[in-house]
Amino acid sequence: MLIVKDLMCHELYTLKTTDTVQQARELMLKQQIRHIPIVNENNELLGLVSKRDILAASVSTLADLQESERDEIESHIPISKIMIKEVVIAEENTHLFEAARFMLETKQGCLPVMNESKLVGVLTEADFVRLSLFLLKKMAEYENTNH
Repeated sequence: MLIVKDLMCHELYTLKTTDTVQQARELMLKQQIRHIPIVNENNELLGLVSKRDILAASVSTLADLQESERDEIESHIPISKIMIKEVVIAEENTHLFEAARFMLETKQGCLPVMNESKLVGVLTEADFVRLSLFLLKKMAEYENTNH
C-alpha cells in the first residue's frame, strides 16, 4: 500500500510569520504553487497560507490603485495576520487512501507532511492528479499489449 511519503513533494517553499502578503504572492507566482507552509527557524509548522487566503487579503484590483501601490500596502501585512493556524497535517506513513479521502471530504487542497515535529513535505491535489495520470497511462499500455 502506498503511503504519503511515496507521493508527497519533498521540495518545500516556506515562509516565516514575519514575511509579508506580497512575499507570499511573489513566491506563489514564481514557483507556481497554491499553498505555503509557515514555519519557524526549526522548520516546525506554525501555519499555512493558500492562494485563496492571499486573494482574500489582497487589495482588490477593482480599487483604483496602481500595482506598485498595492505592493506597497501588501508589503506591510505580515503573513501571520492571514495564515491558517489550525492546520491538519499528515504523517509520512499515513496511507494515501486515507489522505485522499480526507482531502476530498474536507475539500482541503494541501496537507503538510510531518516527521515527528518537522515539516518534511506537502501533499497536494496536484500530486494525486499526477498519480492518476501515471495509473491511466499504465492501464492504457496494459490494454494495448493485451489486444
